Amino acid sequence: MSNRLFQGVIHQMRDAIDRTIGVIDETSVIIACSELGRIGAVNESITPDTIASPNPFVVGGYTYKSFGSRPRPEYAVFVSGSDSEAMKYVNLLSISLSSIKQYYDEKYDRSNFIKNVILDNILPGDIYLKARELHFNSDVSRVCMLIKISNKSDISAYDVIQNLFPDKNKDFIININETDIALIKEIRTGIEPKDLDKLASSIVDTLSSEFYTHCVVGIGTIVVGIKDLARSFKEAQVALEVGKVFDTEKSIVSYDNLGIARLIYQLPTTLCEMFLKEVFKRGSIESLDHETLFTIQRFFENNLNVSETSRKLFVHRNTLVYRLEKIKKITGLDLREFEDAIVFKVALMVKKYLSSNPVKF
Repeated sequence: MSNRLFQGVIHQMRDAIDRTIGVIDETSVIIACSELGRIGAVNESITPDTIASPNPFVVGGYTYKSFGSRPRPEYAVFVSGSDSEAMKYVNLLSISLSSIKQYYDEKYDRSNFIKNVILDNILPGDIYLKARELHFNSDVSRVCMLIKISNKSDISAYDVIQNLFPDKNKDFIININETDIALIKEIRTGIEPKDLDKLASSIVDTLSSEFYTHCVVGIGTIVVGIKDLARSFKEAQVALEVGKVFDTEKSIVSYDNLGIARLIYQLPTTLCEMFLKEVFKRGSIESLDHETLFTIQRFFENNLNVSETSRKLFVHRNTLVYRLEKIKKITGLDLREFEDAIVFKVALMVKKYLSSNPVKF
């Protein structure tokens, strides 16, 4: 598309500039020229290192000036001649073509549009106008997955994920920062949450088994329309942040499965601190040793069943009852009672949440 864009500008300017003018890409191929017969030719005297130069340069009687939006320039404009006029023309053309390309990319680049939507960098009223301008299907269901890379690798995780989802009309892969990659995936109607888990699992497995890159994936909720993609993205962020606190061993965390952890995450820290003080009026949670906390964890895992818990812990039933009585004496909560058990369970989660100092989204 850039080739046609550049050729249109060159064609309009060839009468104003009475010289041969054109554009080469980073592979030294002429992609636009006032002499149409030269389009497609390779200028072997120009190398990628030459194009990388930020200053104008002269090769074979032509003056060149690089331009492009990436850190390494991807195009160079050329004008026949090596005099001051050629230098003036080449500078003007590089500025003009660079500005035109930037405007074109911002106007028609779908990935850039989606990135602006999920990061809330576009006004709600402009979303539908822009979507219509880009012929974007607003009625399909989509979900946001946020992939966080845990270790550095020579392999680009972004490129790997792009190869996994090659359909650029339906799926969008967006670099958020050095560690986070967002996947906006179009999904069919009636898809189950377990299918999303399988999809996320394929990403984790591919990166870890084939490229030795460890990652965790947060999954937002399924949304219809474009405006709500920002919500799905924030949910994926929350899933990763909450998972970092409560599901440290999981590599895939879904917002839908966060349960009570999601509620705790949304509470102000001051309210959480007040709750802990009210629950542990008699004694601090810090007064419970590691063995006691381990016993409590197993007791919860076995649905408050004393006999089953004592069997799993390889202790006598009376020993477990003694430990539960000890907890009741310290905290005032009898974990054999359902309501007290719920309060204690939530208190443990709140304590863990406060200790982790999570980021709020």
